[in-house]
Amino acid sequence: MPRPVTYSQDGRTGRYPEEDRVHETAHARVPAQRRKVLRHSVRGQVLDALRAALVDGELVPGEIYSGPALGERFGVSATPVREAMQQLAVEGAVECLPNRGFRVLSRTPKERAELVEVRALLEVPVMLRLARTLPADAWEDLRPAAAATAEAAAAGDLPGYAEADRAFHRAVLRLAGNDQLVQVAEELHRRAQWPLPGAPRVRRADLVADAAEHSALLEALIARDLPVVESLVREHFAGS
Repeated sequence: MPRPVTYSQDGRTGRYPEEDRVHETAHARVPAQRRKVLRHSVRGQVLDALRAALVDGELVPGEIYSGPALGERFGVSATPVREAMQQLAVEGAVECLPNRGFRVLSRTPKERAELVEVRALLEVPVMLRLARTLPADAWEDLRPAAAATAEAAAAGDLPGYAEADRAFHRAVLRLAGNDQLVQVAEELHRRAQWPLPGAPRVRRADLVADAAEHSALLEALIARDLPVVESLVREHFAGS
């Protein structure tokens, strides 16, 4: 079950309170702009939690979830949940059902294969170009990102691994200096991480093997071994 979204302020932690229960005196002392930032922060954390629940299979394809029920599970009001779900609808993860809630959408193996193909069309040429042009030390800075994927994999933390995996690929693509590319690739990557309906849970051994491919890719990039770079990236996408 998803854990309540928490906050940290002045060294204290706890659940976010219901938005309508904020103390009036304290509320009056906070500038209006600060209140908006705080609300956006709650929505953002709920969105992150919902994305993790999608990857982890806690939100089941085909099932319908209501904003109030999810808010209770996360320890927040229904408002940030609805806002986060509307963002997931834009991303294609759920559909909005008036007066009912949100249905988690199902994907087919064909749709997943299409995502893999499009990711390869975008990222493989970029990585090959970077391998030809960047010095070896430029890739050394990515070793901590690769190590983060290995740590999450070793812990069997599927949502954590999904996030670390995106962070690694994002760091690679940022070296190309094209923000639009990074944004589009990130969205495709996120969609590719949603599990197929009825698929078994990813095993820790599979995560560890997938994470090892990041380190192998770095070594190939440093060595400017273009055939190995292309092979590793395509195989990595297919197995993700």
